[in-house]
Amino acid sequence: MIQFQNEQVTVFQSVLYQTTSTVIQTKDIVLLVDPNWLPNEIEEIKHFLDTIKGERDTYLLFTHGDFDHIIGYQAFPAAKVISSSALANSSEKEQRLEMIREFDNKHYISRNYPIAFPKVDVMINEDGQRVCVGDTTLTFYLAPGHTEDGLFTVIEPLGVMIAGDYLSNFELPFIYQSAKAYKQTMEKAYHIFTNHKIQLLVPGHGQATTDSTEMKRRLDVAANYLERLCQAVMADDEQALDSLYNEHAFLSSFTKYCHEENIAIIKREYT
Repeated sequence: MIQFQNEQVTVFQSVLYQTTSTVIQTKDIVLLVDPNWLPNEIEEIKHFLDTIKGERDTYLLFTHGDFDHIIGYQAFPAAKVISSSALANSSEKEQRLEMIREFDNKHYISRNYPIAFPKVDVMINEDGQRVCVGDTTLTFYLAPGHTEDGLFTVIEPLGVMIAGDYLSNFELPFIYQSAKAYKQTMEKAYHIFTNHKIQLLVPGHGQATTDSTEMKRRLDVAANYLERLCQAVMADDEQALDSLYNEHAFLSSFTKYCHEENIAIIKREYT
């Protein structure tokens, strides 16, 4: 379904995990971000893209390489792919493809395109790297922490920030890679808010927002939660850790696993 739409930006939201897929159109390009999850959802995105793209080149941006974010890759074979170099050079390609196959087999899902790991045309290696097409500028910032291959992307002159699996309105930090890197990425988000005029923030899960106060609130919530979690782990405070777990939305075996993984990573890095 369409969660948010204006003349330039359409944000689709899957029924699974409130995962977003975003289509951004400027006079120069059409940019598609993380097409997902279910075949009918990807088909809806594909139909919309075919309707609006005209003669413009299509770019396919992956915010990171988690399997749910790359699952629609081969439905758009003509698109030029953009990702971090860490995604392009990932050592976990087969593992992530196996997760897609397992998901589809578990749910009896058939797709009309092959499952493959993205072949990257434009690799992002450093903060501030830009891709310019006509009057459209994409500025990238490496965003490790959740995963090592994450990217923030700012699309100008529209003032759109694509955040990947950060800055959700409901999802607290899931640290799959590094708590220290996650903290640095939150500092980088603050830098982006300070140095770019962000008019629309789109997270990988949850609601897009045009409210600058809400953008800052999400950043503060994530940074504060991570700091309190690190303190609780270092103090070996089980009561505080239980309380922090209960702050997660949609408590389940999945959030329990993520919370335990957060604790394990913090212990490894800080104790």
